Amino acid sequence: MFQRLKHRFLLLNLITITVMMLGAFAAIYAITYRDVQRDIHMELRQIQDFYWKQQSGDGPRRFGPNDGQPMAEPGEPPLDMGADGWRPERSVSFMLKTDSSGRLTGTDSHFNMEEAFYLEALEKALDAGKSTGQLKLDGNDWAFSALTTSAGSLLVFVDVTAQQGILTNLIYTFGAVALAMLVVIYLISRYFASRYIAPVKEAFEKQKQFIADASHELKTPLAIIQTNADVLLANREDTIANQAKWLHVIKQETNRMAKLTGDLLYLTEMEHTRSAVLYAEFDLSDAVETIMLTMEAVIYEKELRLSYDIEPGLTAHGSSEQMMQVIMILLDNAIKYTEPHGSIEIALKKQQHDVVLTVANTGDGIAPEHLHRIFDRFYRTDPSRSRGQGGHGLGLAIAKSIVEQHGGKLYARSEPGKLTTFYLHLS
Repeated sequence: MFQRLKHRFLLLNLITITVMMLGAFAAIYAITYRDVQRDIHMELRQIQDFYWKQQSGDGPRRFGPNDGQPMAEPGEPPLDMGADGWRPERSVSFMLKTDSSGRLTGTDSHFNMEEAFYLEALEKALDAGKSTGQLKLDGNDWAFSALTTSAGSLLVFVDVTAQQGILTNLIYTFGAVALAMLVVIYLISRYFASRYIAPVKEAFEKQKQFIADASHELKTPLAIIQTNADVLLANREDTIANQAKWLHVIKQETNRMAKLTGDLLYLTEMEHTRSAVLYAEFDLSDAVETIMLTMEAVIYEKELRLSYDIEPGLTAHGSSEQMMQVIMILLDNAIKYTEPHGSIEIALKKQQHDVVLTVANTGDGIAPEHLHRIFDRFYRTDPSRSRGQGGHGLGLAIAKSIVEQHGGKLYARSEPGKLTTFYLHLS
C-alpha cells in the first residue's frame, strides 16, 4: 500500500514538474521565435528597400573601382547604410526580377551565384504562392519577400540559416535540460517521498498496533465475563448468595473495561478538543502535596519509603485538575514498580524559567530499548506483570498528552536495576 502511495506521489510530482517545465520552455521558445521572426522580417524589409531604391534609381549611385559598390564622398557615411547602421553586405542576400508572367529577367547580389540557383529559388518562391515565407536551398534556410511592380515582381532572398539554427539549438538544449532535470527531480522526489511517507507509515502502524492492543485488552475481560456468565447459567437453581463470587468477578471485569474505554475516550477527546480546556494560574506546589497525601496510605501499605523536597509557592499556568492527574499517574507508576521496601523521591524545584517536578523510584528500572516507547499507548516493558497489576499501558500516554497540551515536556531516565526518574517541565 505504501509503495503504491510512494509511486503515486512520484508520478504526480513528475507530471506536475514536467507540465511546468513544458510551459516555461514553450513560453521561452515562443518569445525567442517571435524575436527571431521579427528580426528576419525587419532584415527583409531593409534589403527590399535597398534593392528597390537601386532599381528605381533613387539617389546617386557612385561605384568604387574594386567592388562595384556605391561610394560616398570622403568623410560621409556609405550611401547604402541605413539609419540604424545596417548595410546590405552584412547579410547573405540576393534579388530576383521577373516579368508579369513570372519569368526571370534580372538578378542582383553581393555574391556570385549560379543561374540554376536563382532559378530554383524563383521556382520555390512562386510555388509557395505567398508574398513572404521561408524555403530550403542547398541545405540552407532562406526567407523571401515578393514585391509586385508595374513590370512584374521584385523578389528578395536572405539567408536565415543562423537564425533557424538558434531555434533548433534552443529545442535541443531544452530537451537535454528537461531530461537532466527530470532525472534529478526523480531522484530528489524519490528521496523526499520516502521521508514524507515515513510518518504516515509510522502513524498507520501505530494505529494498527493500537487497534490490536485495544482488542486484546477488551478480549480478556470479555472472555472472563462470558465464562462467569456461563457458570451462572449452568446453576440456574442456585441462589445469588451462593453465586456471588462469579458476580463479583463479572463486576470487576466490567469496571476494568469501563476504565479502559474511559481512558481511550479521554485520550481521543484531548486530541480533538484542546482549545476547550480552561487554563488559569494555579499553585503547583499545593497540587503535588495534595496528591502525596492521597497516595500516602498506599505507600505505607506497601512499606515503601517516601522522601520529598517541595519548594513552596511554585505556580503554573494550565488546568489544575489535569496536572493533578499527571502527578497522580507518575506517583502511581512509581508505587507500582518500586520493589518491596524500596524508596520513592519527589522533588519540585524552580530551574531557570521552568518549574521541574521529578518522581524517582528504585526498582528494576527500564532498559534503554524500551525507554523511548514507554509513553506509547498500551506499551509495556513487561506485559504479564503490568496486567497482573491492573494496568493497561495508557497512564503514561495520557500524562504525556496532557503535558504536551500544556506546552511542557515529560521524559524519563533510568538506570536498569537501580533507579528510574520521570521529569516534568512546565514553563
